[in-house]
Amino acid sequence: MADPLDMTLDELRAALAERLPGEATFEGWTDAALNAAALSLGVPPERARLAFAGGAGEMIDAWFADIDRQMAVVLPPESLAAMRIRDRITALVLARLAAVAPHREALRRALAMLALPQNVLLGTRLGWRAADRMWRLAGDKATGFAHYSKRLTLGGVYGATLLAFLNDDSEDYADTRAFLDRRIDDVMKFEKFKAQIKPDPDRHFSMARFLGRLRYPNH
Repeated sequence: MADPLDMTLDELRAALAERLPGEATFEGWTDAALNAAALSLGVPPERARLAFAGGAGEMIDAWFADIDRQMAVVLPPESLAAMRIRDRITALVLARLAAVAPHREALRRALAMLALPQNVLLGTRLGWRAADRMWRLAGDKATGFAHYSKRLTLGGVYGATLLAFLNDDSEDYADTRAFLDRRIDDVMKFEKFKAQIKPDPDRHFSMARFLGRLRYPNH
């Protein structure tokens, strides 16, 4: 790792993101947590605050980006390639849970903050980003409606799994794993159902057809 005092602000954000959840467990996502993380890294708190001028939201964003990074390190494409698609998604979600497991209280505080009205857009963006990163690592090449529906569906599964995880006292989070398996079963059944439906072009809205009928109403 580069000398913290020589880091760019982007490098500093990434370095602090690894330390922030440990401090946020006790201090919340506050300046106090940021100051403690900065001192543990060996940089002046004032410089750390420059790296996170947007406050708590930017700190949480950086931590979640670090979770993305950890997930990609643990499950590189060559490891995922041999798995079925449902197993890839399961493994990716579990990798994220493993990354946050040492910091459940920090996660609880982060989700509570993202649920505030002024942070809903940020929370939505971060949830979408997590789902998008998982699908991309899983090798998804979907475009159009399928691209968006897959991410919305996985985002819902991931969000519900995080809430189950926060309240799970079972050994090795067995209850969360079972919960995740059930949710992914539901998703796979839905995807199979969608694949069985043969689209009828005449029953789907077409802007070209609509405009044509405006010009030639008798056709």
